[in-house]
Amino acid sequence: MPDKLNKTTVKLENITQLSKGAKKRVYHDACGMAHGLELLGDRWALFVVRELMLGPRRFGDLRADLPGISANVLTQRLSELEASGVVVRSKLPPPASVQVYGLTEWGYEAEPIVQELGRWAARSPAHDPTLPISGVSILLSFRTMIDRSRIGNLDLAIGFRFGEDEYNAHVDRGGIHVERGAAAGDIIFSGQPSALAAFVYSGASLGALANEGALILDGDPALAGRFAYLFVLPPKLDPHCIA
Repeated sequence: MPDKLNKTTVKLENITQLSKGAKKRVYHDACGMAHGLELLGDRWALFVVRELMLGPRRFGDLRADLPGISANVLTQRLSELEASGVVVRSKLPPPASVQVYGLTEWGYEAEPIVQELGRWAARSPAHDPTLPISGVSILLSFRTMIDRSRIGNLDLAIGFRFGEDEYNAHVDRGGIHVERGAAAGDIIFSGQPSALAAFVYSGASLGALANEGALILDGDPALAGRFAYLFVLPPKLDPHCIA
């Protein structure tokens, strides 16, 4: 029995040491795509970058919007992204005085990667738009999926409240511009990001969503309808065309 316990202990120690000493995946390929995957290809890395696209966030906020990630893995990814120059740590001024993580100027340049990967994958017949989605993710999807030909002369200010997180957006001929800040505007959506996605992308009824307590609109429903009309998902790939 002692020998068996000793072997088990040694095995667990070896696994622990392997995990601690594990090196990042290296492809030994000069292609920029290969190095890009070395920087952002580890599990959860691109999710962390996505969640920082609208500004710096606290560790706890990142964990809340990435419920599938453990604290240890999030810490590891943030450390790796910081070491590679994608993420930077800073401290908010008083009275907050808390540590936050944000993207560097170079880190923000990764937004087209997030956008185009999302646009490409949305065509998959297996993509399930009813799964949970974070506030940052739905707002980034608006920046990706907006059809500028539908804007016309629309000039609209929109506020969003997702729990304690608040954002403002402005739609004009240039597209949609989003930033953090106290929600205000011609219309304000308050509720769950997944419910907002259902309204914009699936045509769910605002009344039904309000009755469920999932999404509340403050403002003219007609303006909300004009806002939703701006966003078009790419056509699904015909599964019969997949070899």
